[in-house]
Amino acid sequence: MIIVGLTGGIGSGKTTVANVFKALGVPIYIADEEAKRLMNTSKVIKRKLIALFGEEAYLDGKLNKSFLAKVIYNDRSHLEQMNAIVHPKVARHFKKWVLKQQNSPYVIKEVAILFENDGHKACDYVITVTAPKELKIKRLLNREENSIKRIEAIMRNQWDDNERVPLSDFVIENIDLENTKEQVLKIHKEITQKIL
Repeated sequence: MIIVGLTGGIGSGKTTVANVFKALGVPIYIADEEAKRLMNTSKVIKRKLIALFGEEAYLDGKLNKSFLAKVIYNDRSHLEQMNAIVHPKVARHFKKWVLKQQNSPYVIKEVAILFENDGHKACDYVITVTAPKELKIKRLLNREENSIKRIEAIMRNQWDDNERVPLSDFVIENIDLENTKEQVLKIHKEITQKIL
Protein backbone atom coordinates (compact mmCIF):
# COMPACT_ATOMS: atom_id res chain seq x y z
CA MET A 1 0.00 0.00 0.00
CA ILE A 2 1.31 3.44 -0.98
CA ILE A 3 1.24 5.84 1.98
CA VAL A 4 1.14 9.56 1.30
CA GLY A 5 1.88 11.86 4.22
CA LEU A 6 -0.06 15.12 4.26
CA THR A 7 1.34 17.82 6.52
CA GLY A 8 1.59 21.56 7.01
CA GLY A 9 1.62 24.11 9.79
CA ILE A 10 -1.43 24.98 11.86
CA GLY A 11 -3.86 27.04 9.81
CA SER A 12 -2.41 25.96 6.46
CA GLY A 13 -5.62 24.11 5.58
CA LYS A 14 -4.58 20.44 5.76
CA THR A 15 -8.17 19.39 6.50
CA THR A 16 -9.48 21.32 3.48
CA VAL A 17 -6.91 19.57 1.26
CA ALA A 18 -7.68 16.19 2.87
CA ASN A 19 -11.38 16.69 2.10
CA VAL A 20 -10.60 17.38 -1.57
CA PHE A 21 -8.64 14.09 -1.76
CA LYS A 22 -11.49 12.35 0.09
CA ALA A 23 -13.95 13.60 -2.57
CA LEU A 24 -11.72 11.84 -5.14
CA GLY A 25 -12.21 8.57 -3.24
CA VAL A 26 -8.84 8.51 -1.44
CA PRO A 27 -9.03 7.04 2.09
CA ILE A 28 -7.91 9.65 4.64
CA TYR A 29 -6.49 8.97 8.10
CA ILE A 30 -6.43 12.03 10.36
CA ALA A 31 -3.81 11.28 13.00
CA ASP A 32 -4.77 14.19 15.30
CA GLU A 33 -8.39 12.98 15.48
CA GLU A 34 -7.24 9.48 16.33
CA ALA A 35 -4.84 10.86 18.96
CA LYS A 36 -7.68 12.82 20.59
CA ARG A 37 -9.95 9.76 20.49
CA LEU A 38 -7.29 7.59 22.15
CA MET A 39 -6.56 10.24 24.79
CA ASN A 40 -10.24 10.06 25.74
CA THR A 41 -10.75 6.30 25.50
CA SER A 42 -7.48 4.52 26.32
CA LYS A 43 -7.17 3.75 30.04
CA VAL A 44 -3.40 3.35 29.66
CA ILE A 45 -2.98 6.75 28.00
CA LYS A 46 -5.28 8.42 30.54
CA ARG A 47 -3.29 6.97 33.42
CA LYS A 48 0.03 8.08 31.91
CA LEU A 49 -1.20 11.60 31.12
CA ILE A 50 -2.57 12.05 34.64
CA ALA A 51 0.77 10.84 36.03
CA LEU A 52 2.56 13.37 33.80
CA PHE A 53 0.27 16.42 34.10
CA GLY A 54 -1.83 15.76 37.22
CA GLU A 55 -5.56 15.23 37.72
CA GLU A 56 -6.30 18.51 35.86
CA ALA A 57 -5.47 16.75 32.57
CA TYR A 58 -9.05 15.40 32.60
CA LEU A 59 -12.34 17.06 33.53
CA ASP A 60 -15.28 14.73 34.22
CA GLY A 61 -13.38 11.91 32.51
CA LYS A 62 -12.81 13.92 29.32
CA LEU A 63 -9.52 15.37 28.11
CA ASN A 64 -9.07 18.94 29.39
CA LYS A 65 -7.85 20.37 26.07
CA SER A 66 -7.47 24.00 27.16
CA PHE A 67 -5.38 23.02 30.22
CA LEU A 68 -3.19 20.67 28.17
CA ALA A 69 -2.69 23.25 25.41
CA LYS A 70 -1.40 25.79 27.94
CA VAL A 71 1.02 23.26 29.40
CA ILE A 72 2.41 21.65 26.25
CA TYR A 73 2.72 24.67 23.99
CA ASN A 74 4.72 26.59 26.57
CA ASP A 75 7.03 23.70 27.45
CA ARG A 76 8.51 21.68 24.61
CA SER A 77 9.63 18.84 26.91
CA HIS A 78 6.01 18.30 28.06
CA LEU A 79 4.90 18.23 24.43
CA GLU A 80 7.56 15.62 23.62
CA GLN A 81 6.61 13.51 26.67
CA MET A 82 2.94 13.57 25.69
CA ASN A 83 3.78 12.63 22.08
CA ALA A 84 5.90 9.72 23.33
CA ILE A 85 2.82 8.38 25.16
CA VAL A 86 0.25 8.92 22.41
CA HIS A 87 2.06 8.54 19.06
CA PRO A 88 3.08 4.85 19.30
CA LYS A 89 -0.58 3.90 19.85
CA VAL A 90 -1.69 6.07 16.92
CA ALA A 91 0.98 4.44 14.74
CA ARG A 92 -0.33 0.94 15.65
CA HIS A 93 -3.91 1.99 14.94
CA PHE A 94 -2.84 3.43 11.55
CA LYS A 95 -1.18 0.12 10.55
CA LYS A 96 -4.41 -1.77 11.27
CA TRP A 97 -6.44 0.87 9.39
CA VAL A 98 -4.19 0.59 6.29
CA LEU A 99 -4.86 -3.16 6.07
CA LYS A 100 -8.57 -2.39 5.59
CA GLN A 101 -7.92 -0.05 2.63
CA GLN A 102 -6.70 -2.60 0.09
CA ASN A 103 -9.14 -1.46 -2.63
CA SER A 104 -7.49 1.93 -2.96
CA PRO A 105 -4.23 2.59 -4.88
CA TYR A 106 -3.01 4.85 -2.06
CA VAL A 107 -4.01 6.32 1.30
CA ILE A 108 -3.33 9.68 2.90
CA LYS A 109 -2.16 10.08 6.47
CA GLU A 110 -2.73 13.65 7.63
CA VAL A 111 -0.28 14.56 10.39
CA ALA A 112 0.47 18.05 11.70
CA ILE A 113 3.95 17.15 12.92
CA LEU A 114 5.08 14.60 10.33
CA PHE A 115 8.70 15.72 9.94
CA GLU A 116 9.16 16.68 13.59
CA ASN A 117 8.63 13.02 14.60
CA ASP A 118 10.38 11.42 11.59
CA GLY A 119 6.98 10.18 10.38
CA HIS A 120 7.89 11.11 6.80
CA LYS A 121 10.31 8.16 6.76
CA ALA A 122 7.32 5.79 6.80
CA CYS A 123 5.68 7.53 3.81
CA ASP A 124 6.20 6.86 0.11
CA TYR A 125 5.38 10.49 -0.75
CA VAL A 126 4.87 13.65 1.28
CA ILE A 127 2.58 16.57 0.46
CA THR A 128 3.10 19.83 2.38
CA VAL A 129 0.29 22.38 2.52
CA THR A 130 1.46 25.98 2.76
CA ALA A 131 -0.18 29.38 3.18
CA PRO A 132 1.10 32.84 4.14
CA LYS A 133 1.46 33.29 7.93
CA GLU A 134 -1.05 36.19 8.02
CA LEU A 135 -3.67 34.00 6.32
CA LYS A 136 -2.98 31.10 8.71
CA ILE A 137 -3.46 33.41 11.71
CA LYS A 138 -6.65 34.89 10.21
CA ARG A 139 -8.10 31.39 9.70
CA LEU A 140 -7.16 30.33 13.22
CA LEU A 141 -8.65 33.41 14.87
CA ASN A 142 -11.99 32.41 13.32
CA ARG A 143 -11.84 29.16 15.28
CA GLU A 144 -12.93 28.87 18.89
CA GLU A 145 -10.53 29.27 21.84
CA ASN A 146 -7.73 30.86 19.81
CA SER A 147 -5.65 33.88 20.62
CA ILE A 148 -2.61 35.26 18.76
CA LYS A 149 -0.47 34.21 21.75
CA ARG A 150 -1.72 30.60 21.63
CA ILE A 151 -1.40 30.38 17.83
CA GLU A 152 2.19 31.65 17.93
CA ALA A 153 3.05 29.21 20.75
CA ILE A 154 1.79 26.32 18.57
CA MET A 155 3.64 27.65 15.51
CA ARG A 156 6.90 27.78 17.50
CA ASN A 157 6.56 24.05 18.21
CA GLN A 158 6.10 23.17 14.55
CA TRP A 159 8.57 23.26 11.70
CA ASP A 160 8.49 26.24 9.39
CA ASP A 161 7.42 25.80 5.73
CA ASN A 162 11.04 26.56 4.73
CA GLU A 163 12.06 23.37 6.58
CA ARG A 164 9.19 21.18 5.31
CA VAL A 165 9.13 22.12 1.62
CA PRO A 166 12.63 20.86 0.63
CA LEU A 167 11.80 17.43 2.11
CA SER A 168 8.40 17.18 0.38
CA ASP A 169 7.53 15.50 -2.92
CA PHE A 170 4.60 17.86 -3.53
CA VAL A 171 3.62 21.30 -2.23
CA ILE A 172 0.10 22.72 -2.27
CA GLU A 173 -0.22 26.45 -1.75
CA ASN A 174 -3.65 26.75 -0.15
CA ILE A 175 -4.86 30.30 -0.65
CA ASP A 176 -7.78 29.99 -3.07
CA LEU A 177 -10.04 26.92 -2.85
CA GLU A 178 -10.54 26.45 -6.60
CA ASN A 179 -6.80 26.67 -7.19
CA THR A 180 -6.21 24.23 -4.32
CA LYS A 181 -8.64 21.75 -5.93
CA GLU A 182 -6.70 21.98 -9.21
CA GLN A 183 -3.41 21.32 -7.41
CA VAL A 184 -4.91 18.30 -5.62
CA LEU A 185 -6.25 16.86 -8.88
CA LYS A 186 -2.83 17.22 -10.54
CA ILE A 187 -1.07 15.47 -7.61
CA HIS A 188 -3.74 12.74 -7.49
CA LYS A 189 -3.18 12.00 -11.20
CA GLU A 190 0.60 12.01 -10.78
CA ILE A 191 0.59 9.63 -7.79
CA THR A 192 -1.95 7.32 -9.46
CA GLN A 193 0.15 7.18 -12.66
CA LYS A 194 3.30 6.38 -10.69
CA ILE A 195 1.53 3.49 -8.96
CA LEU A 196 -0.25 1.94 -11.96
